[in-house]
Amino acid sequence: MKLRLGRIAALTAAGLLLAGCGGSGGSSSTKPELKITGSYMPAPVAGDMAAGFFTVTNSGGADTLTSVTSSLAGDVTMHSTKDGAMEEEKSFVVPADGRLDFASGGNHLMFEKLAHKPAQGDTVPVQLHFAKSGTVTVEMPVKSATYNPMTGH
Repeated sequence: MKLRLGRIAALTAAGLLLAGCGGSGGSSSTKPELKITGSYMPAPVAGDMAAGFFTVTNSGGADTLTSVTSSLAGDVTMHSTKDGAMEEEKSFVVPADGRLDFASGGNHLMFEKLAHKPAQGDTVPVQLHFAKSGTVTVEMPVKSATYNPMTGH
């Protein structure tokens, strides 16, 4: 009888541990909930290359930005800036309940081999490809070459 109760107690404890691991209470198992804001492209000075910036806010589980495409450019690459040096990145993690910023002087997009030189006032369709959330299309407005999102000018 004591042996049977011991086994039942052990099985019950194991079941509770397993239930705690797979529940929906943790961010790691929840679906990402992404919102893209503040996107813009400074009007390019040269006709063959442009930069792009935006913020991804995530109110769910983690995701990864794996690539970016646009009909404007033959190639769109993602870059980080570390110690003043630009470095190409293959992906960026969007943390659970966090944000990923692409801002001047930091992470940014480089649009290369432009189909045409976008002008201030244009909008550029950009596809952000995420590992879990799929493709999110953003209409990126083209701002002045000296645009500062903090001042709006």
